[in-house]
Amino acid sequence: MTGHLRGPTNAVMLILLVALAGLAAACAAGESPPRLKLVWAEEFNVAGAPAPATWGYETGLIRNQEAQYYTARPENVRVESGCLVIESRKEDYAGAAYTSASVNTLGKREFFYGRIEVRAKIPTGVGSWPAIWMMGTDIPQAGWPECGEIDIMENVGYEPNAIYATVHTPGSVNDPGKVDRGGQTTVPAPYADFHVYAVEWRSDRLDFFVDSLKYFTYRKDDRYPDYWRFGKPFYILLNTAVGGNWGGQHGIDDGIFPLKYLVDYVRYYQWE
Repeated sequence: MTGHLRGPTNAVMLILLVALAGLAAACAAGESPPRLKLVWAEEFNVAGAPAPATWGYETGLIRNQEAQYYTARPENVRVESGCLVIESRKEDYAGAAYTSASVNTLGKREFFYGRIEVRAKIPTGVGSWPAIWMMGTDIPQAGWPECGEIDIMENVGYEPNAIYATVHTPGSVNDPGKVDRGGQTTVPAPYADFHVYAVEWRSDRLDFFVDSLKYFTYRKDDRYPDYWRFGKPFYILLNTAVGGNWGGQHGIDDGIFPLKYLVDYVRYYQWE
């Protein structure tokens, strides 16, 4: 003989629902946002040349119609008093009227997702153009802008209080009006003290910071694949340009030299 199985009463159902709701709330309360773990740091604590295992140099007249000749000389780049010093000078050198330095980690240290932060005291003056930026490690094969570029911090001396963050990809270079590609904030006298400039890099966005202020987010948009080149490793560059097609728009004030760009540290955190 086949009998009926009795279902739970309304009271039992209510108790079960309350218990499940409580369990869900407890689980939600226990969730935490992704955390960042420090995995590498360059503290610039050893005087002399930047550590050759980490840093290489650009040399020569490189880009953007800039006026400086980049060198690897200690007059232009060195570690002293716990900081990387990039010194820009007014001097005749190799056919140029100015010298400076640009160091980078290409082929030595790469970064892929996480937080990259740099504590630095930037130089200022009409004609100066310090930067903290990144490019794809595939640049030797792919070239620019296919490799992608992340500008964590740029400042031009004729706008001394303005800090810029920008991204460059084939899409943004060829059609910059379609997707927002840059942000800007104001920092009173950023050249007077050290500040932390950072990007937090996820698979779908880049968040840019000065100290604790997030002032720009660049998001991946699958409708425009030419605007996203950030799913691969990048390397970092630190430099001061002189003049050029942006920094030199108001000329170069020769009275500002020598200029010193001081970098206290570079730190890299990964998501846990």
